[in-house]
Amino acid sequence: MQPPSPSPPPFYWGETPEDEYYKSQNVRNSKSYFQTPNAKIFTQSWLPLNQPIKATVFMTHGYTSDTSWCFQKICIEYAKWGYAVFAADLLGHGRSDGLHGYIGDMDKAAATSLFYFLDVRRSEEYRTLPAFLLGESMGGLITMLMYFQSDPGTWSGLIFLSPVFVTPEAVTPSKLHLTMYGLLYGLADTWAVMPDFRMGTKVIRDIEKLKILIANPKRYAGKPRVGTMREVVRVTSYLQQNFEKVKVPFFAAHGTSDGLACHSGSEMLYEKAETAKEYKCLKLYEGMYHSLINGEPDEAADLVLADMKAWIDDIIQVV
Repeated sequence: MQPPSPSPPPFYWGETPEDEYYKSQNVRNSKSYFQTPNAKIFTQSWLPLNQPIKATVFMTHGYTSDTSWCFQKICIEYAKWGYAVFAADLLGHGRSDGLHGYIGDMDKAAATSLFYFLDVRRSEEYRTLPAFLLGESMGGLITMLMYFQSDPGTWSGLIFLSPVFVTPEAVTPSKLHLTMYGLLYGLADTWAVMPDFRMGTKVIRDIEKLKILIANPKRYAGKPRVGTMREVVRVTSYLQQNFEKVKVPFFAAHGTSDGLACHSGSEMLYEKAETAKEYKCLKLYEGMYHSLINGEPDEAADLVLADMKAWIDDIIQVV
């Protein structure tokens, strides 16, 4: 008889209670629900302790993820650097409203998180500080939509980690499948029947970190839903045709061996954006996979974090 599998730890860092862990990182965390016109979403903040706040950073996680597991490692790092960080679980993810794993309207999902971000951005406490949007993976798609939905001058810059701007052919949803399901007059939009590609090759390089990511109790583990994949196809096409509308400073990081999002998407953004050349930064990391912070060996992830810190510390001096 096989012994029972050990229970996963309560937090991605292990057993240490949250308050104790955040204090050890010189960060203060808070959690709350926020009512938007579209839905109620779960939000978190990570603020630096014992140092002045340099700027605000509003972060969006990727598909199947949420703000309460490994994604918050990125949030905590920025807070340790002196930035006030705010994030929300996307619709259909984590503790926010919506069918788990379903984003049938990415414009709506972007507008919902943006409603919360702007509430903080315009508050008395933060309105005079530089403000940045950050998106990882599919969160990069949604972050770009937020930027396009915002008034000019709202954001000081954009930060992208492995953004899904172009998908490899092997993981691009089949047009035949989408057309067939589309013929069912929307009945199939929420069906979890699309081919599952998330944990395939060249997404997570460090196997021990893969085990931690999978242990996330709020992770969506089902097959991709039809409407979510339809929106990925639609929005990637839309963004590729509108990159020239990007005019603010940005930082884009991408692994050259990313099996989920082509680094050509980040290169396309760099080439087409109207941002002044000295204010746009593209970092390509040779041999790295899709998850640059939570899926790579520590020394590789630390390199990406160091580049991110250097860029934002420099850019806040000029925005």
